[in-house]
Amino acid sequence: MPAPARVDVTADALLWIDRLKTKHGPLLFYQPHGCCEGGPAPVCLPEGEYRSARNDRLLGEIGGCRFFMSGYQFEQWRHIQAIVDVAPGPGVGFSLESPEGVGFFTRLRFFSDAEIELLAVAGEPACAA
Repeated sequence: MPAPARVDVTADALLWIDRLKTKHGPLLFYQPHGCCEGGPAPVCLPEGEYRSARNDRLLGEIGGCRFFMSGYQFEQWRHIQAIVDVAPGPGVGFSLESPEGVGFFTRLRFFSDAEIELLAVAGEPACAA
C-alpha cells in the first residue's frame, strides 16, 4: 500500500482550480503560517509569481498544481493531511480566487497509525522523533 498523500482536494475545489487555470494559466498553492499570511487558507498564485523558500516543503499536487507549505507550518502539521476545499466568501488577499467571490481553505485530517507507518516506510516520518 502506498503512503497517503499529504495534500488532497475536494471536487468543488478542483472545479475552481480548473476555472482559474483556464483564466490565469499554470498555478501553484502555498499554505503559509500565521494570521498575517492567511492562516488556514492556502494562497493560489500564478506559477511564476512565487519562489519557494529554502525551508518550504512541496507536499504534492492538487489539480495539476504544486502545493507548498512553509517549513514551520509543516512541522506543526506533519501528522495531518491537508485537504483543500472552497466556499463562498472572500479569499485571502491576493489569492486568485478572491475576486471570484470564493475562498480556498484547508481542512485537516489526522493520519491514522497505519498511515503514519506508511509515511515512515516511505522516508517521511509523520511525527517528530
